[in-house]
Amino acid sequence: MSKIKITVWNEYRHERHNEEVKAIYPDGIHMAIANYLNTQEDMEATTAVLDEPEHGLTEEVLEQTDVLLWWGHLAHNEVSDEVVERVRQKVLDGMGLIVLHSGHNSKIFEALMGTNTGALKWRDDGEKERIWVIEPGHPIAKGLGEYIEIPKEEMYGERFEIPAPDELIFISWFEGGEVFRSGCCYKRGQGNIFYFRPGHETFPVYHQPEVLQVISNSVRWAAKSERVKVTYGRVAPLEPVH
Repeated sequence: MSKIKITVWNEYRHERHNEEVKAIYPDGIHMAIANYLNTQEDMEATTAVLDEPEHGLTEEVLEQTDVLLWWGHLAHNEVSDEVVERVRQKVLDGMGLIVLHSGHNSKIFEALMGTNTGALKWRDDGEKERIWVIEPGHPIAKGLGEYIEIPKEEMYGERFEIPAPDELIFISWFEGGEVFRSGCCYKRGQGNIFYFRPGHETFPVYHQPEVLQVISNSVRWAAKSERVKVTYGRVAPLEPVH
């Protein structure tokens, strides 16, 4: 059986400079996710981080990637525009993209969504989050109950300034009463894109089995995009009719 080739991308800044985060993810958030995905029989995950040459996302790496996972927070502006365009083209050609937590403000998500705001309410009080499954028949929700409960998380609240998703799989509720569209599916070109909200670095969210289940489900869903060779760019003007 051919395995799904995954690249887990992470800034890898919090884990190196914040002792609290380092204690939760000693090898980095990217390794916590990749190690889990590598326990799945149909997956093969590698990692890339911001401070590698070309942010670890060379043409060769992306050519071998069926699904790219993206976690960013502190250093969105440090990602080069050249790499963003490279990733964008690969998604349009059919590579799957899963954007996690604060990645809604990443250059690549903004480029694909056509927005540069991603504005939302937020509060880092360590509240309980309940992620309600509103499309239980969707492949991304496979194996889940009615909801996922995270004991402590950063709150994100509406209004979330993103395009309306093609499919909305999860809605989050927080103890303060806010709600949030926390599982959003999109199609751009030939590529499947999934935004999944949980994952603040000071909480062990990526050690929680249900969250990891969603990630592996979304990898399988995103990998169903057909990889094609299409160049999305400026259309040549039509020749004048004489």
